[in-house]
Amino acid sequence: MRKARSVIIWAVVSLCMIVLITLPVNLQTQLITSITVVTVMALIKVLKGEGTWRLVALAFGTSIVLRYVYWRTTNTLPPVNQLENFIPGLLLYLAEMYSVAMLALSLFIVATPLPSRPSRAAKNERFPHVDVFVPSYNEDAGLLGNTLAAAKAMDYPAEKLHVWLLDDGATLQKRNSGKLLEAQAAAARHIELKQLCDDLDVHYLTRDRNEHAKAGNLNNGMKHSTGELIAVFDADHAPARDFLLETVGYFEDDPKLFLVQTPHFFINPDPLERNLRTFDKMPSENEMFYGIIQRGLDKWNAAFFCGSAAVLSRKALESQNGFSGISITEDCETALALHGSGWNSIYVDKPLIAGLQPATFASFIGQRSRWAQGMMQILRFRFPLLKRGLTIPQRFCYMSSTLFWLFPFPRTIFLFAPLFYLFFDLEIFTASGGEFLAYTLAYMLVNLMMQNYLYGSFRWPWISELYEYVQTVHLLPAVVSVMLNPRKPTFKVTAKDESIAVSRLSEISRPFFVIFAVQIVALIITIYKIYAEPYKADVTLVVGGWNVINLIMAGCALGVVSERGERASSRRVRVNRRCEFGANGKWYTASIEDVSVHGARLHIFNKHLDEMLVGAVGEIRFRPYSGADLETLPLIVRNIEPSGDISNVGCQYVPKSALDHRLIADLMFANSDQWTQFQASRRHNPGLIRGTIWFLGMSFYQTSRGLVYFFRSMRPEREAQQQAAKVNAG
Repeated sequence: MRKARSVIIWAVVSLCMIVLITLPVNLQTQLITSITVVTVMALIKVLKGEGTWRLVALAFGTSIVLRYVYWRTTNTLPPVNQLENFIPGLLLYLAEMYSVAMLALSLFIVATPLPSRPSRAAKNERFPHVDVFVPSYNEDAGLLGNTLAAAKAMDYPAEKLHVWLLDDGATLQKRNSGKLLEAQAAAARHIELKQLCDDLDVHYLTRDRNEHAKAGNLNNGMKHSTGELIAVFDADHAPARDFLLETVGYFEDDPKLFLVQTPHFFINPDPLERNLRTFDKMPSENEMFYGIIQRGLDKWNAAFFCGSAAVLSRKALESQNGFSGISITEDCETALALHGSGWNSIYVDKPLIAGLQPATFASFIGQRSRWAQGMMQILRFRFPLLKRGLTIPQRFCYMSSTLFWLFPFPRTIFLFAPLFYLFFDLEIFTASGGEFLAYTLAYMLVNLMMQNYLYGSFRWPWISELYEYVQTVHLLPAVVSVMLNPRKPTFKVTAKDESIAVSRLSEISRPFFVIFAVQIVALIITIYKIYAEPYKADVTLVVGGWNVINLIMAGCALGVVSERGERASSRRVRVNRRCEFGANGKWYTASIEDVSVHGARLHIFNKHLDEMLVGAVGEIRFRPYSGADLETLPLIVRNIEPSGDISNVGCQYVPKSALDHRLIADLMFANSDQWTQFQASRRHNPGLIRGTIWFLGMSFYQTSRGLVYFFRSMRPEREAQQQAAKVNAG
């Protein structure tokens, strides 16, 4: 009876919604309705309405979106007999409908996400055997040493913790390569890493051939291990001490659980954050996914494996013959197969690892191209909507995750659509300026407000659009390529621990300057058209305004591809730990103020510290989280700066043993609370108005900075041409 009543209520509400959406009204009524809805949504936001009020605001916004879709479908498409207008007009319409569909999926997933789970580190009663896999391909020993040491130091019974380095960079195939230099490098790597693993008391494992990329490497690790659970960390993802305590207990609660996934937290900025200088004040790009989308997926039992920072059930993996390897994104593919087989997943919203992001824009694009191509392979070979065994919500969740990577297509259309009118006088959107104001502008504003409702403190206004734009230029060919030949893409390892010594333009920056120049020309044409064709000024202003928005985005992108040089080769993290500093037979009371994977900065309570100590070999003694006794870490003094009653001393580690790697890992990675605190410090919502003003200011500055980098890059070419001319003249 109750179920029937619910169906009746749903049917009545749906019918009322359809009537409201399709109700014919004049332009003035539509404009008043749009203003009313925007005002109500703004009031709810200002009054910080949550729970039901949040859903009410989203429902109001949805009504405007659906009203726009109805109007756009029935009134704005060019006539079919005008193909020069109809074809680009239809492409623009499809791009808009894609955006509406993705908004609908977002509303379904994250309108009411699960709250973060409380800590359960103190609730564990059972400690199963855990195999920790660290797959590696071309990472250096120092990076691997820190990750392995951090994994070995996790707070867990030692006899039940088994750490494995799965080395795909020194396989028998590589050591026997016909290319002599490659074979020698692989052999040297094999010896070096095997010794590192012996020193750290972890297992070293390689295989005969490099088959099936990372999935094959992980499956080879499964063949040689027996732990009930498997934790996976990328080579640059060092875990905190409490990683296993916060994750393994969930498997005791649910025998059908196959995955506990945690966020990927990064201690260095991605290229956009570094070049725009937003890392310390604005949430990172990945925080929207790990901070709220994964919690939304978790609500529908659809949180998926992200390749690292996760614990998986061996029993579940073996039921599907291990990690899936048809696509180059083996993580999501594996989760899809296991969800389809009735297994469950959990997402723990606490950063428990610290990793490295690509430092250069080219590496960033390479990483995103692999993700995009892998998701397209899953869409092609697994098609989640029809995947047997998935619940309906899981189908929607996986479709959202895969369809997202089609964004280069609509982004390209949105970029070039205004140019069709400005350059060729094509009318691909049949509407007056007033209609655009009442329908399209209202839809755009409501869309921005809904995005702010959904992601607020996790994603500031216009930042998603910027990230998508800078990726679109290079991802579009990658996505088209995998659509034409879905088996062509191969797994490529993302470069890690890179640095940029000198400021320069990215090697893949040229298309952004070409697009910016075209949009400047379009701006000039807009001004001319308004003057020369005043009878079409309303439409020209609308299209010209659209182009200006694209121009602002393109200008900001010039700053993104203008790579800033960095003095430090690795990111520093603030800490506050007491220690003792010793050099030349003297010991001083000190505190460790910040650390990186290469060194530390100390505050030594002695303002008369001898400058002769610069270059001297010293050491620090401190108490690790893992023990009660003081431990000693060797280092070299690089610089001394007096400051009041203290001296700031910059030091570089000189690791000589496995213990030294453990101490570096303890200083840098052991305390997960520092990552949580750092994230919280930059998670605030500037609001739509302040966020837009901030973005505009940043865009103008980054446009000028990008142009300065561009003209500087032209000087060497001019100088070379002048020099060549002198030589020819001589």
